[in-house]
Amino acid sequence: MKTFRNYAAVVLILIWGLAPFYWMVVTAFRHKDHTFSTNPLPSHFTLDNFKDALATDAGNNFLRAIGNSLIISLATTLIALAVGVFTAYALARVDFRGKGLVTGIILAASMFPGIALVTPLFQLFSRIEWIGTYQALIIPNISFVLPLTVYTLTSFFRELPWKLEEAARVDGASRSLAFRKVILPLAAPAMFTTAILAFIATWNEFMLAKQLSTPESEPVTVAIARFSGASAYEFPYAATMAAGALVTVPLVIMVLIFQRRIVSGLTAGGVK
Repeated sequence: MKTFRNYAAVVLILIWGLAPFYWMVVTAFRHKDHTFSTNPLPSHFTLDNFKDALATDAGNNFLRAIGNSLIISLATTLIALAVGVFTAYALARVDFRGKGLVTGIILAASMFPGIALVTPLFQLFSRIEWIGTYQALIIPNISFVLPLTVYTLTSFFRELPWKLEEAARVDGASRSLAFRKVILPLAAPAMFTTAILAFIATWNEFMLAKQLSTPESEPVTVAIARFSGASAYEFPYAATMAAGALVTVPLVIMVLIFQRRIVSGLTAGGVK
């Protein structure tokens, strides 16, 4: 009976979480004349919605937005990972004055409401003429994903056996060499997990991107929100669903493919 309840709870959570995604995909492949159909099963199959989502005659440029999101997300992930891995190692393995203060500042930064940053960032970037540039979108995203990167990697580094690094130091390796040759290879699962989480968080960011981007630099989240129909009185619901499917399905597939690595990275920390 307990096993049945557990499986029932899992099924309920899956339905609750995947129902909006399922409805988006079904609507994306359904003819726009039947967009508001309540039939839960796929019907009136068509690919015209995807053609409309990728078309540029209505002022939309979704392919350019996908390219912008890739550039912003990859740059943010790489920079956050490069900075975060050294910060996490220092917090986990090095004793220095003020380490608790640094940890508290990082925690405070992760809890700071993002909406409070919109106005000052907009004013700052307007004065230095950064509105619509990639750096105006990458730098704020780094501040959002860096605390996640630091905390995930710090917890991993703290669980690594000190003897592995000490053995390398005894053999004549410097701290930096031991870090590159011993610690980084062991931290690969955690780094991979952190990179995926940081990439997804940046890919899905909308609030700041809406204010700091232009049509030439906007990511997919802003491009979807700005979709326009054939007239000012028509909202392209079907094309919007198709665009959402185009940017969501690859992320879902990526998570499904690398789910074992993600779980192993989040639970790693012990070495046999």
